[in-house]
Amino acid sequence: MSQREFTVLTDVSMITCVVQRGKAEGVVQAAQDAGAQGATIYYGHGSGVRERLGLLGLAVDVEKEIITILCGDDQLDRIFEKMYFAGELDLPGAGIIYVTKLDKAATFVPKEIIERITGAA
Repeated sequence: MSQREFTVLTDVSMITCVVQRGKAEGVVQAAQDAGAQGATIYYGHGSGVRERLGLLGLAVDVEKEIITILCGDDQLDRIFEKMYFAGELDLPGAGIIYVTKLDKAATFVPKEIIERITGAA
């Protein structure tokens, strides 16, 4: 029976971006164009002071799309900036983006990439 191994990644962060419904696909595309390898999109329901605005207290759509992306710290700033502008987060009430530093993460990493990074032959 062969021994199973895994590679622990330590210079990794998670970007979480909450945007208005319908914007996630564009945000993910911008992140991938900036070097992100993939993303997870899920849905949420927000609440807060912007929930009821306008005359007669008309309800504002509070459905949100939440995007999470794991990336290397060397790519973080570039991907973060592209996601921010793609989600139009520079507009009031458009959403939020933040970074969580991860202690470690693990996933399949091809042997040739590990050898290239570590210089092992």
